[in-house]
Amino acid sequence: MSKAKGSFFNVANKIKMGKKVEKSLKGEKNQSAVSQDEEDPNKTPVPIESFHKEASIRFLTPVDPSRPLEPYSCTGNFQADFTELCRRNAMVAIPPVIHRARPPTQAAPESSKPEKGKDKGKSAVPEPEPEPEVDPEGENAEPPPKTYVIKDKFEYFKPAIQVEMENYDKPETVTEIYIRGWKIDDIMMNTLKQCWSVMEKLHTINLWNTGLTGETVSIMASTLPSIVNLRTLILDGNAVKEENWHELITDESPVQNLSLRHCGITDKGAKSIGEALGTVKRSNNKLVTLNLAGNQISDQGTIDIANGLRMNRTLMSLSLSSNQVGDKGAIKLGEVLSRFPLTHEEVVERRKQKSSLGSPDRNKSPPPSRRADSKDRPGSVRSSSQHDKTDRNKQKQSAKTKKDAGKGGKEAPKEEDKHDKTKGKKDDKAAAKKEGGTSSRKASLVADTKNAAKGKTKGKDKGKPSQAEPEDMGDSSFINPLTDEADFIDGQLWVPGNRALINLNLSRNQIGEHGMAAILKAMQYQTTLAMGSKSGGTGLMRICVFKNKISSDHDIVRKMNEIMLPKDPFYKPPPQTPEVESTS
Repeated sequence: MSKAKGSFFNVANKIKMGKKVEKSLKGEKNQSAVSQDEEDPNKTPVPIESFHKEASIRFLTPVDPSRPLEPYSCTGNFQADFTELCRRNAMVAIPPVIHRARPPTQAAPESSKPEKGKDKGKSAVPEPEPEPEVDPEGENAEPPPKTYVIKDKFEYFKPAIQVEMENYDKPETVTEIYIRGWKIDDIMMNTLKQCWSVMEKLHTINLWNTGLTGETVSIMASTLPSIVNLRTLILDGNAVKEENWHELITDESPVQNLSLRHCGITDKGAKSIGEALGTVKRSNNKLVTLNLAGNQISDQGTIDIANGLRMNRTLMSLSLSSNQVGDKGAIKLGEVLSRFPLTHEEVVERRKQKSSLGSPDRNKSPPPSRRADSKDRPGSVRSSSQHDKTDRNKQKQSAKTKKDAGKGGKEAPKEEDKHDKTKGKKDDKAAAKKEGGTSSRKASLVADTKNAAKGKTKGKDKGKPSQAEPEDMGDSSFINPLTDEADFIDGQLWVPGNRALINLNLSRNQIGEHGMAAILKAMQYQTTLAMGSKSGGTGLMRICVFKNKISSDHDIVRKMNEIMLPKDPFYKPPPQTPEVESTS
């Protein structure tokens, strides 16, 4: 019996050991499969839906630095490109790319009509209503609201990149990118730069409180020209010590809407922004809205921004709310919005612009006829070429007269008759020029272009559809402020001010009565005196000046409201009484 029991226990132990070995082998296989998936560079990226489930930082094994990798070319799929570039940069924690949260939409109620065919003739059976849930105390428990999603503790604050797409089935159609509340260093900015440069649909970038520095701002500014469809750039809550925000609004930048709220911008940064808006030599023609609310801009910075608006006729909305603007800054803004005298540098540039407009052919090379008769050429060569031309012309004319005499037996016309005919033609042309003026020149140019186009279509391209020539995309209606009509007053040239700016926000500042009076004067000038100027613009259509050193019940504020009231798009004038109609 003892021997039988011993053999039984030995068999049982062997079975247990076999099961343990199988488990260990399975675990090793699973670990090897996971490591192969992580090390395989050709592995397809994890879809965005899985990131929704995780909603946390992904931990991947970094790439072995000893193994060389081929350079990666981005495909336009932001989620795949970003994940691969982060892995190649040896990042252990990669922020997930998720869809931006949206409020839930109400589902359409299902129709209770029976389907055709199968359910024909059957009466619809009403579904029983679900029983209300009861809490432990016996009362009816209300269902949780559907306006938000509950997540684990601190899950919401983990780094993630939120995206908006045109089509959620196509990951390459990302249009908006939102990054909020986690630091973007140089490595991360370079990674984003490579991804953004090939995204054709991207038009909005929002980086809120991401700890940007002067270096990261420069990296971003260098990639903006390659993002062709970018229109809106929001960098609120990023205090940059270098204040190099002007790099974002260069001539090559496509940004139209720039928001720099609560970025700690001082007069130093405001000066560089003002110079980027416009100088005597150049002006920004892309930026439409600029939001500088919640910064530390005082009178000097406001004066620098106002100087940038002297030559800028593109910016339409400017916000300087919650700053330190006083009367001096407001007076300068009022001067730029009404009319201002030109400085010596601006007068010199005005003369250059006028001269270039008056003689556009001054810098062109002379025609070939003038080159042939130039003094640098030897006289013998010049005279011989002229003699050769006259001899050839005489030979051609004689040959023509002989042919005409041989064919019809008619004599060639006399030289006097030719002179009379040519003289009459010249007189007619001179009279037409005097009567038609510039219109005849334009008509002749149009006729020449039409004839040239007809001549091009004939011949080789006969039968093929003519391709339209590319039109000039420049705005011909834009007039340089320096070339506008000027008034000579007290030895200075005064030109109309900026009327392209239609929205100005100066609320929550330190503007007193003198500054408000200057702005009111500018508004009155825009509505009355500047209507006959060539440079277009409606002037201010909206202005905010509340919470300054002047009360809202002040007479100046009341007059401002009276001027702005008819410009409100929803304004309806009060109906006139019969007495007023009879008097009118």
